[in-house]
Amino acid sequence: MNKTTVVGLLLAVFMLVGCCDKTWCIGFAADFLVVTSQPMKKNSGSMIIDKGSHISVTGQQQIMGFIPKGYKLFDKVYGDLNKDGLMDCVLIIKATRKDSFVNDRDGHKVDRNRRGIIILFTHGNGYKLALKNESCFSSENEDGGCYDPPELNVSIKDSKLYLHYNYGRYGFWEYCFRYHSSDFMLIGYEKSRNYGAKVFARLSINFLTGIKFVDKNIHGDDYEKETELKRAIYKLPRKPLMRLSKIRDLDEVSFAE
Repeated sequence: MNKTTVVGLLLAVFMLVGCCDKTWCIGFAADFLVVTSQPMKKNSGSMIIDKGSHISVTGQQQIMGFIPKGYKLFDKVYGDLNKDGLMDCVLIIKATRKDSFVNDRDGHKVDRNRRGIIILFTHGNGYKLALKNESCFSSENEDGGCYDPPELNVSIKDSKLYLHYNYGRYGFWEYCFRYHSSDFMLIGYEKSRNYGAKVFARLSINFLTGIKFVDKNIHGDDYEKETELKRAIYKLPRKPLMRLSKIRDLDEVSFAE
């Protein structure tokens, strides 16, 4: 559409509606010509990196297309996981089965549907599936016993995937995965057993080196005495690294102090 045609259309509209503010109409026509004279950029659907890692509408639609039927999006995180300089996407998904809505000990209806993980690598103008495990995480509404259920936090740092469980005043535990051989391998594990700010024991395992560090309070779980940690170092037997795609229930992946 050239400028002459556009001006003609605008004048016709002006005459039909009987515009009473000619200055406004002329200004609108000028603005419209400026906009229409600019070349339009095609939306590729790839991710737009802009401080907060925003994505285009098309990119969002592509992401949603990877969520299987019977699941909903629970959370998503962005970061470079395969060291190609591009922002990949981690989706936490949650099942929507009606029979997993149950009454808790207080008689409240809670959603006990399990959660899973989908990892997408940026590829061309979109994404490709790197990993899918639909039910490796328990529900966020599990019975936490005398405390709230552990809170799952997902983060990406230095191209590593961290799955962190925060158990409030009782401490935390964390899994570190790295992409290798078309899967994400468990290469690290951290655990801290606390009572508030007081640490009773800390555990750190590097599965690549096979070294385990255990720091224990020499006063045991006595929270009235000052914490004094003593370190022990262990060499673990060599085993194949655990694959995230094969983990049935991450709650069962724990390691003794």
